[in-house]
Amino acid sequence: MLKLKQVSITFNEGTLDEKRALKHINLELKKGEFVTVIGGNGAGKSTLMNVISGNLIADTGNVIINGQDVTYLPEYKRARFIGRVFQDPMAGTAPSMTIEENLAMAYSRNKKRTLKLGVTRQRRKMFQEYLSTLNLGLEDRLTAKVGLLSGGERQALSLLMATFTEPDILLLDEHTAALDPARAELVSQITSELVEKYELTTLMVTHNMQQALEMGDRLIMMDAGQIILDVSGEDKQKLTIQQLLEEFQRIRGRQFVNDQTVLG
Repeated sequence: MLKLKQVSITFNEGTLDEKRALKHINLELKKGEFVTVIGGNGAGKSTLMNVISGNLIADTGNVIINGQDVTYLPEYKRARFIGRVFQDPMAGTAPSMTIEENLAMAYSRNKKRTLKLGVTRQRRKMFQEYLSTLNLGLEDRLTAKVGLLSGGERQALSLLMATFTEPDILLLDEHTAALDPARAELVSQITSELVEKYELTTLMVTHNMQQALEMGDRLIMMDAGQIILDVSGEDKQKLTIQQLLEEFQRIRGRQFVNDQTVLG
């Protein structure tokens, strides 16, 4: 479903600020797999998301989605098979438009554009049915401006907009980080339900290690632009936060020794 082959990207190459953001990343996600990604600031998590979405083009390597090489395909052309939810609840929706207008826009993302009215009676009924699954009462507020929604409501709407066309890949970029604990838990629950319902191939970046352990069926840890840990199944289920931290320190220490050996 998603395959990255030897993907590398460097920012500010040839300057004092040069940084290797991704280093020969090899990653493969099978259809329906839900992978959580953790790592410190500057580990390469968001860069990885941006390369997959087409917001950034890799310097080297290939990005393959559903058997199609999309390495040099721009972001707007990948949007028909990629859904993405950002950290900022204000992103991903049009605040001056109504809930139903936002949904109509998202619904048309992977369909042939026409001059027909975006919100029809039939679509309005469908939107209400989808919104009712959130249990937030948004199905009764179709004509409300999205800018008037709370952060949690807006993020739940963004999530629904990103998933109800059943994209090939769903990217979740710390989509609960800006929410209060109660709303974050609600959006996490909605996320798990939607991913399971539509069997979506999902990559979720998070700084919350407990969330990374509880959600998904596979966990990836990144550091300095590389994948340093990849666990799934029972191995992931048995992990604790303490073990995760210890493993991070162990791998980092081993890499430091190897780097010193090479430099020496």
